[in-house]
Amino acid sequence: MRYIFNQVYIIGAFCLLVSCTAMGQKFNTHEVKSGETLESISKLYGVTPANILQYNKEIKQGQQLRPNTILVVPGAKIATKPAASVSGIANNNMQDFIVAREPIGYTTHRVRKKETIFGITQQYKITEEELKKYNTQLYASPLQKKMELRIPKYRAPKKEEVGLNENDFEKYIVAPKETRWSIAHKYGITIDSMLVLNPGLSKTNNYLSEGYELLMPKIAGSSVQNQVTQIYTSYTVPAKMNFYRLEQEFGVKSDEIVRLNPEITERGGLKEGMVIRIPEQKVETGVINTDNYIFYEVKPKQNEFRLTRKFGMTWAELVQLNPDLKDGLKAGMVLKLPKDKVGDFEVKNSLVLDKVNLIDSINVAMVPKILFLLPFRLDKLNLSDKEAVEKAIDSRKDIKYSLGLYSGALVAIDSLKSLGVSIDIKTFDNQLDLVKTKQILQGEQLGGYSAVFGPLDIPSLKETAVQAAKFNIPVVAPIPAKSDISLNNVFFSYTDEEVLLKHLLDYVETKHEEETILIIADENSKVEQTAILKRFPNAKVVVVKEEEKNIGINRDKLQTLLSDKVPNWVFVESDNYKLIASVVSILNSFNNTAFDAVLGKDKVSVRMFTTDMNSAFENDVISNTHLSNLNFTYPSVNRQVANNSFVERYRKRFGDDPDRYAIRGFDITFDLLLKLAYKNDLIDVSRFIGETEYNGNKFNYERKGVAGYYNQSSYIMMIDDLRIKELE
Repeated sequence: MRYIFNQVYIIGAFCLLVSCTAMGQKFNTHEVKSGETLESISKLYGVTPANILQYNKEIKQGQQLRPNTILVVPGAKIATKPAASVSGIANNNMQDFIVAREPIGYTTHRVRKKETIFGITQQYKITEEELKKYNTQLYASPLQKKMELRIPKYRAPKKEEVGLNENDFEKYIVAPKETRWSIAHKYGITIDSMLVLNPGLSKTNNYLSEGYELLMPKIAGSSVQNQVTQIYTSYTVPAKMNFYRLEQEFGVKSDEIVRLNPEITERGGLKEGMVIRIPEQKVETGVINTDNYIFYEVKPKQNEFRLTRKFGMTWAELVQLNPDLKDGLKAGMVLKLPKDKVGDFEVKNSLVLDKVNLIDSINVAMVPKILFLLPFRLDKLNLSDKEAVEKAIDSRKDIKYSLGLYSGALVAIDSLKSLGVSIDIKTFDNQLDLVKTKQILQGEQLGGYSAVFGPLDIPSLKETAVQAAKFNIPVVAPIPAKSDISLNNVFFSYTDEEVLLKHLLDYVETKHEEETILIIADENSKVEQTAILKRFPNAKVVVVKEEEKNIGINRDKLQTLLSDKVPNWVFVESDNYKLIASVVSILNSFNNTAFDAVLGKDKVSVRMFTTDMNSAFENDVISNTHLSNLNFTYPSVNRQVANNSFVERYRKRFGDDPDRYAIRGFDITFDLLLKLAYKNDLIDVSRFIGETEYNGNKFNYERKGVAGYYNQSSYIMMIDDLRIKELE
């Protein structure tokens, strides 16, 4: 096992992680007037053009603003007063001058590496001239590291608070099955704008509860009751435009266009550059919810051709459902699509996800840095005694799990290196000890890591998550981890029991026709029994007798409940191997045998299920032959792995076949590194990457409030002909 202790890859450089802190502030909506620019609007509100672009992703730098466009602008509107001219400050760039002001105090700033004068002035909200005025050395020499600067402090400028006006905003109550995409589409704003107006909404979790109260901008014209005035839009005719294309794009007949624009006849037809009026078509689309629509957020650089081919719709059909497309396709727009649309994409929470091939999308410039914290228990091993080490590994689960996970992780790292990705890893033995874990974390700069793998014990995992959360660094839990952890940076890779139970019940429900369903559950499995009865109210419950030294069922009573007309599906829910062994033996004795040849009863067909495939089912006293005869079916976090490139690579490196922990270590690490090589931000990537699958495990992380990210993927497995088969 020398590879565990000696082999640590140090490749590339540290990844620079930039964290952004969201500050509570006021916001306004601003309706663009003719002639206004980003620069003029930013001065009106005392912000920079970049601040406005940050909250209005559909607007690009240098783009001419269209009149009547509604922008979300941070800050309060500044009360503007005519200022007397100050001689000597006008410059060739015609920049606005700032009236001289007196400081009310000073603070000291020590210059750090790579800081600039511009950055310092932005940090303290002062001008370059004000900085130099109180640090005259800057007139003669450049900014230098460790230089002590005197920073003036000023009274905050008086602002005219522009409150939320009823004429600009309205409260919106979320209806059943509505999503943030459907509501954003209804109001014609982007998701980013909705988040700005409603800072209480999570920026990473897409959940939106029924009855939630949102602040939304009033839809233009909504204050006029029962208005029937026809609304028109101005359209500049591009080159090579004809009436057929206009009809396709706007759904308006050519004779109607000519009637509304007599200059077309006067000038002998459509001419490039001609500005014509187009009537806006009112589209009755019904209630916008997840019952009848899915939603897609337009990505940068997408065009009409790509979208129409992606969704198998004409441009006219897209415009009919999304009238804002008449004003052009913009990144960040939320498009409404019929729910029955199918294509090369996945739908998650009613939002269409683009399928991303992570291997084809690798960015070799990314250098993920991973911290491994696993209990190798070197403190318990005498490395000079090989026999004692092997015995310790066999007897201690913590060492066995760690060695398996890490050996698989090393193969995953090798695989990524062969794809051209540089990876920086650091490995520590936390000895399954909280004090040791704290010592390791104190000695590491967690902000420089891309992710943390482990630890395995709950106290250390929680401590690591708390420390990593300060830097928004994700922590991956490789094995089951039940605790009071409720931090949004933890990725629980092991699918929990609730998801497994639901997956099996969903599977049985889709396959169930006329089969008789029976439930055999002990006192410790009443939760599972209740869940099964909720899905199958007509299921028959077999009484389990639990005595002081005995546990089992009445064979004769079970015989009366089994049907000889239709197949019998029996759920066995228990973690007691003695009960399971007894039930398996009894069910197998009934399966495909006659009850009573004299009475002429047909043969009985029995299939066995469980929602909780725990270790009791793997006990040696339980016959695998009997389980195979019963087509034993269960949900599983993982599946068996046949010979493939990973197995061959593992054998070549370690001279042995990988166990399930090595397979899991490879799959978790390979998935983690691929996502970080695509975009070095696991939390952000998990928002739009759907399910991924590798050798024996698959992953589909969904965030649950502030409790972290939980894997929703699992398999349905069946034992048949003494082999374990994957059903779905």
